[in-house]
Amino acid sequence: MRRKWELPNLTPFTAVAHGHGFATKPPPRILPTVATCPSPTCQCAEMPALPKGSEIDHKSPMNGVIAGYAEQVLICTGKDDWPSKIEEDNGGDNLAADLKELFGRGGTYADPFHNVALVNSSLPSSVPPRAEVQNTSVYLLPSFKYVPFLPRVSFDHVQALAKGYLLPEKLHSAHDGLSPLHRDMLTRSDAYQNLLPGVQDVTDTLVLICGHGGRDVRCGILGPLLRDEFERQLERKGVQVLHGPVQIQYGNEEDQSKQLEGKVEDVKDTARVAVISHIGGHKFAGNIIMYIPPGKKLADGSAHPFAGHGLWYGRVEPKHVEGLIEETLVKGNIVADKFRGGIDPQRRILRL
Repeated sequence: MRRKWELPNLTPFTAVAHGHGFATKPPPRILPTVATCPSPTCQCAEMPALPKGSEIDHKSPMNGVIAGYAEQVLICTGKDDWPSKIEEDNGGDNLAADLKELFGRGGTYADPFHNVALVNSSLPSSVPPRAEVQNTSVYLLPSFKYVPFLPRVSFDHVQALAKGYLLPEKLHSAHDGLSPLHRDMLTRSDAYQNLLPGVQDVTDTLVLICGHGGRDVRCGILGPLLRDEFERQLERKGVQVLHGPVQIQYGNEEDQSKQLEGKVEDVKDTARVAVISHIGGHKFAGNIIMYIPPGKKLADGSAHPFAGHGLWYGRVEPKHVEGLIEETLVKGNIVADKFRGGIDPQRRILRL
């Protein structure tokens, strides 16, 4: 079954995430869709009982119930749970707190037309060349960039991330009255990217599952269970599930090519599965975001219809995992009755 979607009425930050203005709606896009998740073909984990008063909401509409964003910053903490407000975690380094200071309400770069969403993840950070230096890594989505090294010895690298990658390239016309100095402060400068070595394109599929037990018991129970089920079912589908930190090649391009010389490896479809912090809609647990990398192909070699997109699903139970992988990742279809919305490379929200 196929459905049409149209660009919805845009909130300020979805309309101008990268300085684009939308005077008229684009032609409707044919969205490949199946009505419901197919039944599993193998035994899967049982749906756990939830505490009384914490039942899943199966009545409220989910279609389009996501907040728009220009960029989602996925912070690699290596932890499975956090306090209710991640910026209040005092268990060590807290990049979320630093970024909220810049982009949160009243922050230096706060802009109602450019929303930067901050999410903690269980993914571990890459190990820097000097292993004794405290470091945090982040994914930038849907830019599909991985920033491996944010040394936490000063605030300089946080500022470089903000100015080099997170601020808009062009401001919304509502900012036309600002002084040139203020406008320059609120826009991106590519020169700052040189302060962050090793940045690379993301080629792995990312499956992100809200497991924020410190915020809501439903996600705390379902998140780890769904992570295990996704890892198991992805492997059954021939997708290599990667664990551990992303390995970064050090040295210049010539050194890197020498390290790779003579190595012949089979190129496999790869994925990383992580538990993440609050993304909204706890009543729709389990909540899943599938980020499908820009280079993703279907089995016939054609481009995946949702390459470069982030697709949000809700009310996901273990019995749905195999079907979501088969329909969305393998065949390129949206499963309508689990779909919360999506974000495309132009930061437009997808709704059925």
